Amino acid sequence: MATSRTEQRRQTEQRILSAARRLFSERGYERTTIRAVATEAAADPGLVMRYFESKEGLFSQVARIDMDAEASIDGSPAEVADTLLASLRDKLVTEPEAALALLRSMLTHPEASREVHAYVSAQQRRMTEALPQDNAALRADLLGAVMLGTLIGRYLIRMEALQDAPAEEISALLSPCFQALAGGAPKDVHATEPDEQAPAG
Repeated sequence: MATSRTEQRRQTEQRILSAARRLFSERGYERTTIRAVATEAAADPGLVMRYFESKEGLFSQVARIDMDAEASIDGSPAEVADTLLASLRDKLVTEPEAALALLRSMLTHPEASREVHAYVSAQQRRMTEALPQDNAALRADLLGAVMLGTLIGRYLIRMEALQDAPAEEISALLSPCFQALAGGAPKDVHATEPDEQAPAG
């Protein structure tokens, strides 16, 4: 059965968005052109402009981060730490292109800066509300800074050890830090197994 015109348009839009997401993530806003996106998407530049009106319009579609897609942050402090660590681990496994497009572009493009600020502020409010301590806002900001710094170091600065390390190893090393900041009970990864304990007496 022949593909409908509406379906063809939807497929072309998704192809353009995927190409734009990759290029904005790799190059930032200033160095990404409509022509480059069109070439990457195997589409006509005029078609990109017709669908998205401008580079600004295309960027706003690419860079929007859906807060509803984020995992809920609730439970005990230890559970909050585990949730945040799992979220970070997912981003270390699968490169978060929309977030990286924003981070790479935020210093040169006002829309990216506003979007990052809105996303981070919303995320920090959710984390603050989930933590019981009087200094919950500071703890949430420090957790957010560790997460953001880890992603920047891995994907944008490309710190040698960090960019090559398995996500599981990174999350294991960060776990005590997350637990301490959230106020959960620290997990001793070096605890002695029961069958290795010295005999009593």
